[in-house]
Amino acid sequence: MRQLLNTTYHTARKVVVALVGGTVVLVGVVMLVTPGPAFLVIPAGLAILALEFAFARRWLQYLKARAASITHRSPTPKEPGSGSTN
Repeated sequence: MRQLLNTTYHTARKVVVALVGGTVVLVGVVMLVTPGPAFLVIPAGLAILALEFAFARRWLQYLKARAASITHRSPTPKEPGSGSTN
């Protein structure tokens, strides 16, 4: 009996996480073409999905690494002579 309840709980948790996380990701995708913070909502949905699914953990790690590489880029140097002189 205990095994059945444990299996049912884990299955129900997986279904709820999939529905909530999937809905948040879909809302984020819609926000790509409509006004809204899609670049915050999509990772939030992936974080929810990552609670139960390995594919979402991998995608989330990829997005984190990609965001880190973008934010750590050095700005392009200005060309000599392009600045104003007083």
